[in-house]
Amino acid sequence: MAYAPPERAFYDADSHIMELPDFLTSYADPELREFIPEVNYNASLVTDEEVAEIVNQGSRHSDAHREAQIALGDELISKSKEIQALGAFDAADRKIACDLLGFKKQLVFATHSVVLPFHPSSKTDPVHRYGGARAHNRHMVEFCADDDRLMGVAVIPLDDPARAIAELDWAIENGLQSVWVPHRAPIGFAPGHVDLEPFWARLAEAGVPFVLHVGGSPLQALGSWSNNGRGAVRDWMGGGENVRTKDAAVLHQPAETFVSMLLLDGVFDRHPDLRGAVVELAAGWVPAMLKRLDAIARSFSKFDESVRFERPPSQQLTEQMAFTPGPYEDVAGLIADSNDELYLFSSDYPHVEGGRDPIGTFAKSLAGSSEQTIDRFCAENFLRLWPDARVH
Repeated sequence: MAYAPPERAFYDADSHIMELPDFLTSYADPELREFIPEVNYNASLVTDEEVAEIVNQGSRHSDAHREAQIALGDELISKSKEIQALGAFDAADRKIACDLLGFKKQLVFATHSVVLPFHPSSKTDPVHRYGGARAHNRHMVEFCADDDRLMGVAVIPLDDPARAIAELDWAIENGLQSVWVPHRAPIGFAPGHVDLEPFWARLAEAGVPFVLHVGGSPLQALGSWSNNGRGAVRDWMGGGENVRTKDAAVLHQPAETFVSMLLLDGVFDRHPDLRGAVVELAAGWVPAMLKRLDAIARSFSKFDESVRFERPPSQQLTEQMAFTPGPYEDVAGLIADSNDELYLFSSDYPHVEGGRDPIGTFAKSLAGSSEQTIDRFCAENFLRLWPDARVH
């Protein structure tokens, strides 16, 4: 029996690959391989020893480990985590994991291989960065090729508009079904810059949504915010190099800024077929953002022609965007403060952040909601963004 109950369809807006070290290098253009680093798991729950053991076994789990994972059945999501999870990096195993999870579709994101494309140093050659993006995208295409439940997510940095548009064309032509762009600020210019207009137009024309996801901007707040003269605070994994309490409080702000700037620059207004989602950045900030943007547009449109929209910002974002709440958030409360067309179910498989029972957790949060609201959260809002994903 699958984890997801058969009486309701679940479309998963967030799942991941746990990349092995050669995830990029083995798919990079040969002349670029020496410039593209191996994927590493520094400052994560995965140890170097775990990775080395898997690589030494031929980049696969042992037969005994696979059998034990499969035997978990509908408990897979609660007990199969990180790089030890079934299908974490092996496409054939992922098909079995999909059977046991029971979701109709899953967006599939990278985990650690976006550092080169998204967060370069000032000395990083753009050719190498976009070469790293192409290597990622080639690998993602292959990983998702044999199971139509897996919807591969491309990565494309926006810093070089011409290269970004070329990579977007490649991703669309090769069947990737969403495009993850970094939301770090600044990227050197606004995401609504005229040079990026063809990028958003191409996405809208192709019906391919863009996504923002945790990892698309630095995880930690500026160091000065944590310099309070007291002892260092541990992060959620017990160390000090990942998300700490203050980081978690403001992690959403770059994404909120990105969406707000895109809206205020008229990108959604000019491209009503453009769709997008913000994933794994919580959603408690969304109702206030909608109200704030409506108020700003009403007030500033008196002297700023650029925000004289026929559709108010809240309508544009409700029709064209969606957001994944965190498992700790009150989804019913978010809906009451906004509407039930804005939010998406997500599992985060196989990451531990998704929890041991995302369906049960969100069901408690939505207790007392109408069947229509629950269906929208579990499936229909996803299908508004990705209508071709519907399973009949």
